[in-house]
Amino acid sequence: MKSVYKTMRCVLILILASSCHTKTKTQITNSNDYNTYLLVANNAALERAKLNEAFWVEKLEKHPNQFPYLVKLANAYTDYFSATGNIDYLKKAEVNLLKVNTITNYNKPAYLKSLAYNFISQHRFKEALDLLSKAELLGEDIQEARKMLFDVHLELGNYELAHTYLNTFENFSDFDYLIRLSKWSDHKGNLDAAIRYMEKAMAIAETSNLKGLKQWSYTNIADFYGHAGDIEKSYQYYLKALRLDPNDAYAKKGIAWIVFSYEKNPSEALRILDTVTSTYFAPDYYLLKAEIAEFINNDELVQKQLALYNEAMQNTAYGDMYNKYNVLLYTDIKSKLESALTIAQKEVENRPTPQSYDLLAWVYFKKGDINMALGIVDTYIIGKTFVPETLYHAAEIYKAAGRINDLQPLKEELLASSYELGPSTVSKINQL
Repeated sequence: MKSVYKTMRCVLILILASSCHTKTKTQITNSNDYNTYLLVANNAALERAKLNEAFWVEKLEKHPNQFPYLVKLANAYTDYFSATGNIDYLKKAEVNLLKVNTITNYNKPAYLKSLAYNFISQHRFKEALDLLSKAELLGEDIQEARKMLFDVHLELGNYELAHTYLNTFENFSDFDYLIRLSKWSDHKGNLDAAIRYMEKAMAIAETSNLKGLKQWSYTNIADFYGHAGDIEKSYQYYLKALRLDPNDAYAKKGIAWIVFSYEKNPSEALRILDTVTSTYFAPDYYLLKAEIAEFINNDELVQKQLALYNEAMQNTAYGDMYNKYNVLLYTDIKSKLESALTIAQKEVENRPTPQSYDLLAWVYFKKGDINMALGIVDTYIIGKTFVPETLYHAAEIYKAAGRINDLQPLKEELLASSYELGPSTVSKINQL
């Protein structure tokens, strides 16, 4: 779930703090609204990607020296990845983008940015930074490079640099600027501003009537509304996204979360997710299903979903993309704690953000080294992030260290983030 939580409504807190196994009094969703999208037989985006792949493969066979065709083929594979969640297609795109950059001696900004985008999708942010820095120096379409540099510096925890880049392309009439300003506001914990700027960006997307921009805007604003406690609006925008693309896995996942976290209907949430994972194969969906199964004490389903996740992780193509999930899984297995520590240390090296340091602190906490965990929390986390999951870990560490005065305000904020954290975590917060 995306992070921001400051203005959740008191009524939502009271509802979600109640018995975890009862449905809320307010019914937001209606299966009649979304059932049609769960039974879609055709995937237009996937079919389009297949046609584009066949077209550009044939063109390359006939004209192997036309290296721009490699980028077109890479775009087709990227679309494959977006439609299926299958990492192998993202790696195929990378192969073609590496070829075209090699041919052009890494001297064409457009190709550098395409490869950087691919690396960002793979969480290879430092490599993306190198490419974008070269693109900026080359000077062609420099604003686009600077927009992507903002994205990468924010991901790497270089917050001052990110803000500096944000100011270089300030334009309140520009969709790209507004969505990044929204993201920056989110990072700073200003949810109201994040929503306001995303709404302005969405208005531009609707005026332009570009399907891709509208689709992206609807799912992102739906996330923000959910974080703010406006679950009805969140639900309606996920539905709007599905009207544009009935195969939007992320929108279906968003509705499933509403059904699970807000309405306390785990069986329906699992039904929705089952239809998604039959055609979309991102490993984190298995973990979400495992979380819901654990909530209803269905150990058989938990183990089945974890087995599917672990099977997916055997594919080395994922690289560091799932480091966070692996750390959190391994910290619950005593024999895996050293592996969790190694991965957390690597994640801090890759991305020294408060969220990465949170993983490291959590491992030390699970290993019983409270002082080490506490030092990390005080130095790298508190006052530097507003992510509820991160603050929950900090609260657990404060409790273990006997820092009750520091724990209490965190507990209040976490209860205000009940919807985002989910029922399973809420029950743990109530025990803090």
